[in-house]
Amino acid sequence: MTDWPILSTVTFLPLVGAFLILLIRDEGDGARRNIRNVALLTTVFTFVLSLFIWAGFDNANPGFQMVEQRPWLDSGLSYHMGVDGISMLFVILTTFLMPLCILASWQSVEKRVKEYMIAFLLLETLMIGVFCALDLVLFYVFFEAGLIPMFIIIGVWGGKRRVYASFKFFLYTLLGSVLMLLAIMAMYFQAGTTDIPTLLTHDFPQNMQTWLWLAFFASFAVKMPMWPVHTWLPDAHVEAPTAGSVILAGILLKMGGYGFLRFSLPMFPDASAYFAPFVFTLSVVAIIYTSLVALMQEDIKKLIAYSSVAHMGYVTMGIFAMNQEGIQGSIFQMLSHGLVSGALFLCVGVIYDRTHTREIAAYGGLVNNMPKYAVAFLIFTMANVGLPGTSGFVGELLTLLGVFKFNTWVAFFAATGVILSAAYALWLYRKVIFGTLTKESLKGLLDLSPREKTVLYPLIVLVIFFGVYPAPVLDATAASVEALVNNITVSLDAAKTAALH
Repeated sequence: MTDWPILSTVTFLPLVGAFLILLIRDEGDGARRNIRNVALLTTVFTFVLSLFIWAGFDNANPGFQMVEQRPWLDSGLSYHMGVDGISMLFVILTTFLMPLCILASWQSVEKRVKEYMIAFLLLETLMIGVFCALDLVLFYVFFEAGLIPMFIIIGVWGGKRRVYASFKFFLYTLLGSVLMLLAIMAMYFQAGTTDIPTLLTHDFPQNMQTWLWLAFFASFAVKMPMWPVHTWLPDAHVEAPTAGSVILAGILLKMGGYGFLRFSLPMFPDASAYFAPFVFTLSVVAIIYTSLVALMQEDIKKLIAYSSVAHMGYVTMGIFAMNQEGIQGSIFQMLSHGLVSGALFLCVGVIYDRTHTREIAAYGGLVNNMPKYAVAFLIFTMANVGLPGTSGFVGELLTLLGVFKFNTWVAFFAATGVILSAAYALWLYRKVIFGTLTKESLKGLLDLSPREKTVLYPLIVLVIFFGVYPAPVLDATAASVEALVNNITVSLDAAKTAALH
C-alpha cells in the first residue's frame, strides 16, 4: 500500500465512472437504469477505497501522510497530494455522502439522467481534490472548478427560480475567489513556491499577512457562508434538487472552514489573531440573526438553509478561538453538520417527492401514516438542536468551550443560538409531523420505501454513534490540531517579542 497512489485513485475514480456513463447510449428506461447503476457502483467503490485512507492513517503523526508529488511545470508548480488529521475525514465524508445522493436521485431525476450523473461524479472528483491538494494552484483549480458542476446541477435540475439561484451562487463565490487568486500570486512572488507544506513554514511579513488574510477571507467567508455574504445560500438550497442541497450543505460549505484551517491560521497567524474579534462579531450576529430569520420561514428548505448559516457561525468561532478545544470542536461540528444537514435535506426530499411542495403549512399529522419517517426526522432534528447523545452536541459543546476560554461574553451570546435553534427546529417538527391528519392530499402517503431506508438509516446510526462515542474523529484530528495550535502560539509569541524590541 505504501507505493500505491491511493489519494489520486480515490480522487479520480469518479471520473472513470463518468467516462463509462458517457459510453452508454441514453435511450429508454434500460439505459437510464444502467446509468444509475454505474453511478451508484462508482460512488460506493470510491467510498470503500477511501476507507483504506483512514485504515492506513497514523493518528500520532501530525504531518501530511500518503504524500504523492510529481513535477507539473518548470516554474515550481507540482502535482502534490496528501492528507493530515484536518483534511482526511472530509475526504471520507465526501465519499460517504455521494452514494446516498445518487440513491436519493434514483426516482426524482427522470430527465437528462446521463448528464446529471456525470455532473455529480465530476463534482465528487473536484471536492475530494480540494481536501487532498498540497499545492496552492492545484487547490485553487479544484476549489474553483467545483463551481461549474454545481452551477449546472442547480441551473438545469432545480426549481422554478433555478437560473436566478445558480447565477447568484456562481457570481458570489467567483467574486470572492478572484481575490484569493491575487493572494496566491503574491505568495508565490514572496516565497518562490506554491507548495503548501513549504508555505506553512514561511514567515510572511506582518503587513503582507493582513492583506493576504483579507483576500483569503473574502473567498472562504462567501463559501461557508458567513453573515452578511450568506444571501446566495437560501436561494441555492431552495432551488437545488435534493441531492444538490445535500452536497451543498454537507461538503461545499465545509471548504470555507477547511480553508481557514489550512491557510488563514497557520500561514497568517498574526493577522488571524488581529482579526479574531471581527470574526467573532460576524459569527455571533450570524448565529442570532439567521436563527431568528429561520423562525419566520414558510419553506422547509429555506428554514434548514438559514439553520446551516447559524451552525457555521459556531465553526468560525471555534476556529478563531485558536485553541485545541475550539479547533477540534469546529472540525467535529463541520463533520457532524455534514451528516445532520444532509440528512435533513434528504428528509425534505422524501416528502417533496410525494407531495411536490415544501410549504410548511401544507403538512401536518404525518406521524399517523409515516411513523418511521417521523422517527428518522426526529433524530436528525434533535441532532440539529444539539441534544446530548447526538453528534451535534459534541461539536457545539467543544466550540463553546474553546470560545469560553478565549472570551466569556462571546460564548454567552453564542449559547443563545442553542435556544433559538431548539425553537425553530421543534416548531418545524410539530408543524410537519404532529397534529391530526386532516389534509386529503396527505392521507394516501406511504412510509419510507426500502431505498429511502437505505439512505437514511446509515445516517441515523452515524449521528448517534459519534454522539455517544466521538473518539474516532477526535483521535484522528488531535495531533494535527495540536501542532497547528503550537505553531500559532510560537508565531504570536515571536511577534510580541519583536514588537517589544
